Amino acid sequence: MSMTPASKSRSSTPTVFEQQREELGMEQVLQNINRLNRNLESIIAVGNEFSSVEALWSQFENFMGRPEEEKVESGARQNEEHHEEGPSELHNQNLADEKSELDG
Repeated sequence: MSMTPASKSRSSTPTVFEQQREELGMEQVLQNINRLNRNLESIIAVGNEFSSVEALWSQFENFMGRPEEEKVESGARQNEEHHEEGPSELHNQNLADEKSELDG
């Protein structure tokens, strides 16, 4: 089997069949990419449906967490006030008790 010049030129340029086969291959790739794109869009849409639920739970979490933080902060403030006012009030109470004992 010897190759003629015509067969050499055929092997270098694709035939109509080969061109159609390549186009079908690219068409299939394009279809698969489009299918993948639709699937990704549907997944994103499902995720977006949960954004309102997430926002609601976030508000609930913030609402429920706020009193504990306020209690801790107010408790710390009260302790500071008691430490600042405590000795003077206690001192005044002791003086009043001693005075009443002396008077009584």
